[in-house]
Amino acid sequence: MSKIKIAIAGIGNCASALIQGISFYRQVPAEEWVGLMHPQIGGYEPSDIEVVAAFDIDERKVGRDIAQAIFAPPNCTKIFYKDIANPPVPVKMGPVLDGVPPLMRESRRPEQVFCPAKQPPCDVAAELKNSGAEMLLLYLPVGSVRAVRFYAEACLEAGIGLINNIPVFIASDERWQERFREKKLPIIGDDIKSQLGATILHRVLAKLFRDRGVVLDHTYQLNFAGNTDFMNMLDRRRLEMKKISKTEAVQSQLESPLPDDDIYIGPSDYIPWLKDNKNCLLRMEGRGFGDSALSLELKLSVEDSPNSAGVAIDSIRCLKLALARGIGGVIDSPSAYFMKHPPRQLADEVARQQVEDFIAGRRER
Repeated sequence: MSKIKIAIAGIGNCASALIQGISFYRQVPAEEWVGLMHPQIGGYEPSDIEVVAAFDIDERKVGRDIAQAIFAPPNCTKIFYKDIANPPVPVKMGPVLDGVPPLMRESRRPEQVFCPAKQPPCDVAAELKNSGAEMLLLYLPVGSVRAVRFYAEACLEAGIGLINNIPVFIASDERWQERFREKKLPIIGDDIKSQLGATILHRVLAKLFRDRGVVLDHTYQLNFAGNTDFMNMLDRRRLEMKKISKTEAVQSQLESPLPDDDIYIGPSDYIPWLKDNKNCLLRMEGRGFGDSALSLELKLSVEDSPNSAGVAIDSIRCLKLALARGIGGVIDSPSAYFMKHPPRQLADEVARQQVEDFIAGRRER
């Protein structure tokens, strides 16, 4: 089968884990594959994905081949496969816009400081067209509202699909939905879930409380790590959509949403030495039979960026099916299963079955 040609905006930890994974699956036998929800989708394997264009703003990445840029500071995710099997792709300068908050230019840790390259941004839409990319994956910093909208416009101009992995609402915004639908370009979004992360775990437990007749009274989810994503989120002004995305993902599994004072879900701190290791502290308090008290506490520790890379690989292949079938607008079932803030929230087991039906061609979207 032909390659699935993708472009990536934001060559940070998530892009590093994704590209390492594609190379890993390309060069090892299938019996050694681990961590995939779908080894094949529509006949496509992870090894069929090829990066043909890349964009960033940091001087340590712009101008370098993507095979080197994914290991450049401030990236700090686990290096699990160094032998990158991808044709040479230079990282082009994108527009800075609101992609870098002031605190990330002024860190006391030099390796974590963002240093925009001293060159004008490229014509992103033209680069996308010339590269032959079929879709763009967005991995920009949380809170980059103007930058995300810029890249969404570039996709419309270039005539390619979009996978929005961050919590700026594009797929879940009716105006953007209609614009992509009119051009018969598919979108999957918004805000990627991890393979087994804090949000998916919290959703499953919230639904378990409901299914077992336990009333949930209070809950919190505190997340902390040492990567640049968490450093960026120290600027609380950039968190509005992130908190909405994560909170709605859990609230959607309850019979009645909790009052705002009884639910807290969001990033809590940045601890540099943790690097890309993300920790979640989760507590749920409720009442069971006889109004008897029940509480649950757990801690989850994951390598943050690889934890979402397998989900991204499935998203890419599902968007490829939508492109091949000529379907424009939001692809509902993959968005509901792979993303925290889709246009339509579903129970995870329902979304999973709908994804299987979409892959098999039994559902249009």
